[in-house]
Amino acid sequence: MRKSASPAATNEFVTLIPARLDRLPWSRFHLLIVVGLGITWALDGLEVTLMGAIGAVLRRPDTLGLDAAQIGFISSCYLAGAVIGALVFGHLTDRHGRRKFFFISLALYLTGVALTACSWNLASFAIFRAVTGAGIGGEYAAVNSAIDELVPARIRGRVDLIVNGSFWLGAGAGSLAGIVVLNPLILPYRYGWRFGFAAGAAFGLAILYLRNFIPESPRWLLTHGKLGEAERIVTEIERGVAMRSGRRLAPPAPELAIHIRPRRAIGLGGALRAIVTRYRQRALLALTLMVAQAFTYNAIFFTYAIVLNRFYGVSADRAAVFMLPFAAANFIGPLALSPLFDTIGRRPMIAATYAIAATILIATGALFARGALTSREQELLWTAMFFFASPAASSAYLTVSEIFPLEIRALAIAIFFAAGTTVGGIAAPWFFGRLIDTGARAALFHGYLAAAALMLLAAAVELAIGVPAERQSLEQIAPPISSE
Repeated sequence: MRKSASPAATNEFVTLIPARLDRLPWSRFHLLIVVGLGITWALDGLEVTLMGAIGAVLRRPDTLGLDAAQIGFISSCYLAGAVIGALVFGHLTDRHGRRKFFFISLALYLTGVALTACSWNLASFAIFRAVTGAGIGGEYAAVNSAIDELVPARIRGRVDLIVNGSFWLGAGAGSLAGIVVLNPLILPYRYGWRFGFAAGAAFGLAILYLRNFIPESPRWLLTHGKLGEAERIVTEIERGVAMRSGRRLAPPAPELAIHIRPRRAIGLGGALRAIVTRYRQRALLALTLMVAQAFTYNAIFFTYAIVLNRFYGVSADRAAVFMLPFAAANFIGPLALSPLFDTIGRRPMIAATYAIAATILIATGALFARGALTSREQELLWTAMFFFASPAASSAYLTVSEIFPLEIRALAIAIFFAAGTTVGGIAAPWFFGRLIDTGARAALFHGYLAAAALMLLAAAVELAIGVPAERQSLEQIAPPISSE
């Protein structure tokens, strides 16, 4: 077994393990990481899209008889649960490892989805959605950390964007499912929406099994003094990659070695102090990107079916059909543009996608306010906007997961996900639900202008203080606290 580390002191060592992970070619192991961890986003997209599609159905007296503001409130409960889950699981993930919480957060998420199918009134629906959100909040922290720590630096940007964009593969599936479960000729309205949630929970159980084959992050193990286990995992990965590629892996450059001094887990207070003092400028960047994308997405995504129904007369069962091109653009955007984030660079691409999405949103809102659009034209403009907004939103998660040290990475993701969701997400569905209930197009246009202003602000902040993290190792972008 080749050694990549040597003792530097009683409990200190020098290691090439991060460099060994970064120099690996793309392999079946990396595909397992993307599928086994990233599939959660597809599952989330499936049931969240279904929630958006059934918005109009839930207003019917033979279902739950909710109004637009109550539906917005339920969406806000989901996001509130995600905030709590992210903070709790993010802290625990940094303390106890990424792998353990792959299973805990996913199990909680699937439990919440299954219970949602059994909801009987507003209160039960809101509670079960909060449980579902807590699970997905934990997933954001644990999964984003692990993917970044296992994927080679040269392709980390495109992989992250595509994984986060896979939410929209699930959204497309949810739209197709909505066509079926919301068709009264197949299932009565009072049963169809329940079946959709239950089916999603059953499908997600397979992912729990798949995650058995994903190891703990070797980078996390290093900072917790578990050098032997990290060495074993990396050696096994290298052996499998070399065997399947049929070529010997070149050794990493010796100058890429890092010095590690393992320490006890950093407490919540210590992590927060590091974020708001040492990384204050990066914290501002992360907060701005997360708030802008969360407000914009939740403003439109959680209310699109109600807008189509109220302003364009699109029936509840047909609203799901409109989601298909919308979901396709949201996945194709990251798929098409993600390589540019690793070549042209993070700063220009993040700023450009935020700014272009904001410009299209302003134009769309102005035409909507004048009543100049048909339902199809509204859909096409939303689709064009989210072609750019989707990679912009994914780049916010990419940024947060790259620019903070390993020891506080999951917690940092959780904090900024929570902050962005609280400021930009929880208020947006309720706020836009109230605007829709006014029945005034001009009122809704003002809401769209607010979202666009946040996106333009995020683009400006990125240009001013963005971090050029493309093709750099995580240790170069933010050295581990344990290496100091």
